[in-house]
Amino acid sequence: MQFGIFSVSDITADPTTGHTPSEAEKIRASVTIAKHAEDVGLDVYAIGEHHNPPFWSSSPTTTLAYIAAQTERLILSTATTLITTNDPVKIAEDYAMLQHLSGGRVDLIMGRGNTGPVYPWFGKDIRQGLPLAIENYALLHKLWREDVVDWEGKFRTPLQGFTSTPRPLDGVAPFVWHGSIRTPEIAEQAAYYGDGFFANNIFWPKEHYQRLIDLYRQRFAHYGHGTPEQAIVGLGGQVFMSANSQDAVRKFRPYFDNAPVYGHGPSLEDFSEMTPLTVGSPQQVIDRYAAMRETFGDYQRQLFLIDHAGLPLKTVLEQLDILGGEVVPVLRKELAQGRGAAVPDAPTHAARVREVYGDGPAREARPRANRGDNLSGPSPYQDAPAPAGSAFGVAAAR
Repeated sequence: MQFGIFSVSDITADPTTGHTPSEAEKIRASVTIAKHAEDVGLDVYAIGEHHNPPFWSSSPTTTLAYIAAQTERLILSTATTLITTNDPVKIAEDYAMLQHLSGGRVDLIMGRGNTGPVYPWFGKDIRQGLPLAIENYALLHKLWREDVVDWEGKFRTPLQGFTSTPRPLDGVAPFVWHGSIRTPEIAEQAAYYGDGFFANNIFWPKEHYQRLIDLYRQRFAHYGHGTPEQAIVGLGGQVFMSANSQDAVRKFRPYFDNAPVYGHGPSLEDFSEMTPLTVGSPQQVIDRYAAMRETFGDYQRQLFLIDHAGLPLKTVLEQLDILGGEVVPVLRKELAQGRGAAVPDAPTHAARVREVYGDGPAREARPRANRGDNLSGPSPYQDAPAPAGSAFGVAAAR
């Protein structure tokens, strides 16, 4: 199982000092945080994508490539890649490049985003959010698996004899999670492709996400990818820790009370009861997140939000020390106990290469310089025939 952190990249004033960090401070801090996450033994660092204040992360690939050059083991992911407003061709190119530069240490969480104005900024209509997500991902999926693509859809100009470059590392596309807070159609999309499903697991009671995950597992099996227990599930979470719970609550309360997302709303105590937010001792965090399996079943990835709401860098690094030193080692052991033998491990590039090639050599992609005709022979990653009548199959067939 993989453990890590994810960031929403907000720039928020520290309510205890009044200091508002600059964009430069926050960008540099993100690199420091990611490197420290690797140092304390975590597996994943994920960053969101936003194109409006008070957020700074408009270019996740640039940020993650810079981090990749300074880390060795850390898996670099996105907390959201906007599949609706980004061109699928550019996503295919950018993340394949990042895949090469990081040695395969990259995956993505696809999402529609939660900022309405971003759609017209990029020439899109928010009323077409779901159709955009369906069609754009169908094209992205195809671009990574076929060396030469012909495409015609509703939302972008057609492609004829197009090859996105670079080709995926070892001929294996980056692993994709589909993230959702509330939309069952996204759980369906993840299941149709046999991709992972990532539940935000921050703003709502766990029963809300349980319904989405149960739907995803059922549909994963329906599409023939395995049993429901073999579906690939990731969860978010949110914690703040001190040696004792009273200190944790005292320290975190001003940040919670003034946070842009939930400040001036429910009390810290009410929000902690209604959602997976856990403010307390390391043991309280261990107990609560070890119990997630009772609700969601065995899952593959757990990410924590720890760097938002104006928390200073020093505090975030201290939280990482506790997470990596006291919490995650125990959670690894507890969540490994009783894990079903058929439950898959979290996806990695190396493991997925082995699935495709076994002990044989991986394919080194060499697309022809003249892309006007198809490469000889079918791609080993050719899409399987789409189930009749599926909206995802219709988009994939275009």
